[in-house]
Amino acid sequence: MIRQVFARLFLCVFLASISTNVAAQEKSAIKEAFVLQPGTARILLFRPKIAVGSQSTAGMFEPNADWTTQARENLGAALAHAQQSLGNEVVVYGDQVGPKAEQLAEYQSLFSIVAQSVIEFKFFPGNRLPTKKRQGVFDWTLGPGVADLAANTGCRYGLFIFTEDQFGSTGRKIFQLFAAMGGVGIVSGQHKGFAGLVDLSTGELLWLNADLAMGGDVRTPDGAEKRAIQLLEGFPGRPAVAGTLQP
Repeated sequence: MIRQVFARLFLCVFLASISTNVAAQEKSAIKEAFVLQPGTARILLFRPKIAVGSQSTAGMFEPNADWTTQARENLGAALAHAQQSLGNEVVVYGDQVGPKAEQLAEYQSLFSIVAQSVIEFKFFPGNRLPTKKRQGVFDWTLGPGVADLAANTGCRYGLFIFTEDQFGSTGRKIFQLFAAMGGVGIVSGQHKGFAGLVDLSTGELLWLNADLAMGGDVRTPDGAEKRAIQLLEGFPGRPAVAGTLQP
């Protein structure tokens, strides 16, 4: 009976592995002809959307409130440090309530969806859409409605950040071991992060740095520092002189 159960699990994993795309070969892109000179802009930093939890035996995400709180505190401190080396003034978008909070949450979710679409259809050359195959084409948007978030801030650009960390549970790791014995490879844990610069007047995505296999345990200060560096690597407008943070 147990063998039959594992056989079925192996089959499901194998079929899933066939349909899963190869990891993205590129990790960042910038809109053609976009240049951000140091000291010329005000950038609105939205509160990062952070989710931390465990990955169940079946691969489902199970949020962990304590881990997420730790990550928010650690990443908040790390980003406060990192923003000093971005080359332009960074304005932190305060906590919102009511309709404003709902609107921000909707655009944060939209940013995550757009970022994953960029990974799927831009960063992995084999999946590029016909309209985006030309070298240098980077045409993605959150829509003009995002301008409402910047009202009365004096900011032209907005910086969205998303991270999700799934730490493999004991059951998932055991399943991974048994799957490997059956010749099937599965992943235990997932650590992805996206950072994107948006033109708040048009909604255009100007720059994106995204990785489905990021490093740094965001539950610790040192790990969060490493994650912040990775998220903001290659940020446009950063001075050529070495700053306080290096990849």
